[in-house]
Amino acid sequence: MAFFELIKVMIIGLVEGITEWLPISSTGHMLLLDQVLKLDSNPKFKEMFFVVIQLGAIIAVIYMYWDKLWPFRIVKPGDEKRKKTKKDAKWKNEYRFGSIGVSRPIINLWSKVLVATIPAAVIGLLLDDWMDKYAHTAGVIAVALIVYGILFILIEDRNQKRKPRVTKLGQITYKDALMMGGFQTLAIVPGTSRSGSSIVGGLTIGFSRRVAAEFSFFMGIPIMFGWSVVKLIKFGFHYSVLEFFEIIFGMVVAFVVSVVVIKFLMGYIKKNNFKIFGYYRIALGLIVIIIFAIKGLMS
Repeated sequence: MAFFELIKVMIIGLVEGITEWLPISSTGHMLLLDQVLKLDSNPKFKEMFFVVIQLGAIIAVIYMYWDKLWPFRIVKPGDEKRKKTKKDAKWKNEYRFGSIGVSRPIINLWSKVLVATIPAAVIGLLLDDWMDKYAHTAGVIAVALIVYGILFILIEDRNQKRKPRVTKLGQITYKDALMMGGFQTLAIVPGTSRSGSSIVGGLTIGFSRRVAAEFSFFMGIPIMFGWSVVKLIKFGFHYSVLEFFEIIFGMVVAFVVSVVVIKFLMGYIKKNNFKIFGYYRIALGLIVIIIFAIKGLMS
């Protein structure tokens, strides 16, 4: 029995790692997956598990973007005399605390990421229980998939003849960050997609595809860590040995798959737009409506 439960966890981790970063809704996919691949666990554990497993995906972002996210370094003798390269740009005008250097560009980036988390943190805490109770349905997921699919197509069509206003992370303003945070709050509705909401927001306000995707990744770090802590506290720290292993195993699978998917996505959008994900969302939304309509007629 435990073996088959771990197979289910592996499949869920695989789906999480793929859908967390592609703008097609990880929560929506996992809620739908739970309709056909049910974990043999109590509902409260599953609710917590579907959130906490995302930590594996977010750790993948930290691993892949460590150079852009870690602001500290040890200053070695002769560093000032060494010829600067593009890789050293983040240490330009750094803060100094003895032998510790702190990158101003990275600190500025983190401050904007934190500003972007404010709307989602406030609204998410206020509406979390209500959304869990009333919005986690196939109908809501299907509508959200279709609506955001249409938005991706319309926004990409609109941007075809427009040059992006923001092509580098350093060009993002605090106003931009707050607007991105506003779009991210829409992800509280299952089926919208956290990355999908923030990427749509970035494209709408003039970000390039790469900047919209990367800033969306970074915005997810404090939100997903914070949300996981909230869910863990609500559930309590009382697990069976199998449940604890399921969480760790699911996170590891999500981490490995996320690394592959992030590399694919960033390579894909260098030469392609997001419209393919819009078409996918619309098709999946229609399939969900058909499946659950048939299920309703048969019940």
